[in-house]
Amino acid sequence: MNFIISEEIRQRCPQFAGAAIVASVRNTENDDALWSEIGHFIEEYRIKYTTDSIKQMPSIEATREMYKRCGKDPSRYRPSGEALVRRTLKGNDLYRVSTVVDLINLASIAYGYSISGLDGDKIRGERLTLGIGREGEPYEGIGRGPLNIQGMPVWRDEMGGIATPTSDNERTKIDLDTTRLVCIVNGYDGNRAETEACARYIQELLQRYADSDGGTVVST
Repeated sequence: MNFIISEEIRQRCPQFAGAAIVASVRNTENDDALWSEIGHFIEEYRIKYTTDSIKQMPSIEATREMYKRCGKDPSRYRPSGEALVRRTLKGNDLYRVSTVVDLINLASIAYGYSISGLDGDKIRGERLTLGIGREGEPYEGIGRGPLNIQGMPVWRDEMGGIATPTSDNERTKIDLDTTRLVCIVNGYDGNRAETEACARYIQELLQRYADSDGGTVVST
């Protein structure tokens, strides 16, 4: 899988530093050990942060700034990394989706990055390109229906958009039959060390909870 950063993204965010993981996985409905780890993590997280203090997290702040540069309101179309963190700090439980999705959400909370988790077998072609959503561009957000991605960073395969920081596309959604994962950590803060650390953390979680060898990490 090749990951291409378009010129329109480079112009607005020259420091972009992402990391991608391609791995074989075995997905399950639920993993009690993973949820025990998530519970302990959230308890400590709520002691350290508040909904006000997380606004200054570089990963969250930079993603919000990128939305503004592309022409999108980050408060109306909140990036998933920020949305997950806010949900946690407000005392709400995370949604239980499936083991692979749940562990990606844990990593997103831990690092504040919006992470795209995709079923690799549903991606068309072997190249993903990061660009900016266009007016009227069709996009079906997971659990959201049609999503207006104009002015939003978007990863596209040869058929069109499949991942934004706000929501991934129904077309490449992870389900219980997913065996090939493509996971992208979007680092608009330019911190390559942190995006790669986040990717390594996802690798570790995949090894522990998804019968995976952890796959390969690629810098983007």
